[in-house]
Amino acid sequence: MKSTRPILGVTLAVLAACGTTKPLNQPTAKAPITETPVKEKDTSAKPTALDYPKTKKVNQTDDYHGTSVTDPYRWLEDDTSPETKAWVEAQNKVTFGYLSQIPYRDRIKERLTKMWNYERYGVPQEEGDYLYYQKNDGLQNQAVLYVQRKGQTGDGEVLLNPNKFSADGTTALSGTYYSNDHQRLAYTTSGGGSDWQTIHVLDLKTRQPLKDEINWVKVSGVAWAKDGFYYSGYDAPKAGASKLAGKNEYHKVYYHKLGTPQSADKVVYENPQMALGFRIASVTEDERFLVVALTDGKSDGNKLLVRDLTDAKQASKWVNVGSNFDSDISLIGNVGGKLLLYTNYKAPRYRIVAVDPKQPTEASWKDVLPETENKLEGIDHVGGKLVASYLKDASSLIKVYDEQGKFLHDVELPALGTASGFGGRKDSKTVYYAFTSFTYPTTIYQYDLASNKSTVFRAPKVEVNPQDYVTTQVFYQSKDGTKVPMFITHKKGLKLNGQNPTYLYAYGGFNVSMTPGFSVARMLWLENGGILAIPNLRGGGEYGEAWHKAGMTPNKQNVFEDFFAAAEYLKVQGYTSTEKLAIAGGSNGGLLVGATMTQKPDLARVAFPAVGVMDMLRYQKFTIGWNWAPEYGTSDDYAQFQNLYKFSPLHTLKAGTSYPATMITTADHDDRVVPAHSFKFAATLQEKNAGPWPQLIRIDVNAGHGAGKSTALQIQEWADVWSFAYQNMGVNPYQLVK
Repeated sequence: MKSTRPILGVTLAVLAACGTTKPLNQPTAKAPITETPVKEKDTSAKPTALDYPKTKKVNQTDDYHGTSVTDPYRWLEDDTSPETKAWVEAQNKVTFGYLSQIPYRDRIKERLTKMWNYERYGVPQEEGDYLYYQKNDGLQNQAVLYVQRKGQTGDGEVLLNPNKFSADGTTALSGTYYSNDHQRLAYTTSGGGSDWQTIHVLDLKTRQPLKDEINWVKVSGVAWAKDGFYYSGYDAPKAGASKLAGKNEYHKVYYHKLGTPQSADKVVYENPQMALGFRIASVTEDERFLVVALTDGKSDGNKLLVRDLTDAKQASKWVNVGSNFDSDISLIGNVGGKLLLYTNYKAPRYRIVAVDPKQPTEASWKDVLPETENKLEGIDHVGGKLVASYLKDASSLIKVYDEQGKFLHDVELPALGTASGFGGRKDSKTVYYAFTSFTYPTTIYQYDLASNKSTVFRAPKVEVNPQDYVTTQVFYQSKDGTKVPMFITHKKGLKLNGQNPTYLYAYGGFNVSMTPGFSVARMLWLENGGILAIPNLRGGGEYGEAWHKAGMTPNKQNVFEDFFAAAEYLKVQGYTSTEKLAIAGGSNGGLLVGATMTQKPDLARVAFPAVGVMDMLRYQKFTIGWNWAPEYGTSDDYAQFQNLYKFSPLHTLKAGTSYPATMITTADHDDRVVPAHSFKFAATLQEKNAGPWPQLIRIDVNAGHGAGKSTALQIQEWADVWSFAYQNMGVNPYQLVK
């Protein structure tokens, strides 16, 4: 079970001579690649003159603690206005007109489509006598949920097919929650990429849907108890208010009894005096303890309140078993009436403690798994054991303990990479996990808890030969001397001549760890001789809370400096050059790219800020943006405003500057980082750029922040990304046939 704190959804000066390197183990070969693209010899990029839409300006000025800040494109914040929709259409016309002229764009899309067309499985879950798992046949827009009896070979029966939820395949199955008696499934759907979810219920015995339907759910799980479940949500938006951009306030926990309308649901927890913050419910597997995790929208941690549902005297009382928003703490399970909790309280790299709800004071806490030198990334309480997922230099280490914390053994993994899964029930004997690395396609393993043996459950057949590639981990030096790790993947035999197209991708925030993972889209880049570089910037979770805080406000500049140093390392070591470097990141990573462009406009030739937080002075005014205040600070505070104003991408664009070739990507249904961030940034960038390189914005329609995006939309977007990068680097990935 992971920390319950929601995130923005998931990273020593350059060494004088060379970086410390550590080769990663490589998996065995898969099916051979059927074609080998070749770079053309002419590597000179030729900018294309573009006629951008004229974006009107309004007279809007705001006063921030005595500083006047203009916001001439404020009108683009209205996502429902005809003017904004017309602007989107005009921008897309220019963008797709430009992309359509790239001669190898269609061939890239064809190759991606071919590579993408392979079976992909999710991690299975055992429930009673059955196994449930998701599978995508290859080019299906959404993965399908299957069910089969345990021990059965081959694929089972289709239980839910999200491809039939909507005509265009943009409604996703966003969550599945099985009742403790294995008789019912609550599942959530989201449409067009929105964070809003709807809860539905399926009878697993009859395979028939029940009438229950819950709307306006956001930042929530489903916690089963007795004849219903707990969930979290908001009041329906008021008439005329934007459901995608409106500020979300007064999160509540409800209990829904099966067979009753949503209007009859009981409010279990609310705080009318606290508009911001999340309230997220969970229940122990024996349905004894109800636990509600609370955030306050201002602090970086959360509180944990508990009720004993089996004690009539205590069932209506909340007991605080956590801290007061000063650290992360979340429920794992209970053993003999004591709660197992995962926390970084007085343990920046996290630990597991046992807490008696009847004596919850810190003095009575007992360490079950004390903090170690490696970050405890997650924990699963399953089959009477604790399966602990640690990170060592951003790669997985899996260790198994008994419920009292006695070490039993390590789980042997096939290579250095990322292992995830291991969930199950208290009586489970086998669990499942996924393993992946940069060139190791995600493979599903069955793990026997008693024998400590892993066997392959499903291995994909992908047109990738991992032995053609090598991944190394280097440690370079940032501006202040901090050593920062970075994974670098490329074909074997690469020449360090400074002419290799390089895709530098990072995140750097919200305690998110950037660990090795397979992406079929990135394999196209690698097979064409490109380099993939992923640094683990401060602000991430790779080394625990201290590493995270080193990249939070007021230390956000450290994240940018780490990224700058990564780019310079790649140049100094001969991997690439400014002309062959693309920088990329999404969401908080979009902010990273935006800040890099404005502070170091000559660092890279190409920039891809995706669904980024670009207006750091107003982000907290939309949807759940206020939840990011602990990470960034807000303009409401004078000192924090001064810090934000220095790096806010929207506000640091300067007229007369030559910016890199830029393709901003966003979507019209993004209600996490609302598209207004990207809209205003694009308009300002087009206005102030003085260089020859294109400044485009690509806006997906009926899509959101990224989760649940259809396969068709993903393939087209990646084809456009790679085409744009090659075009502006002066690289043709194919020898075009006349």
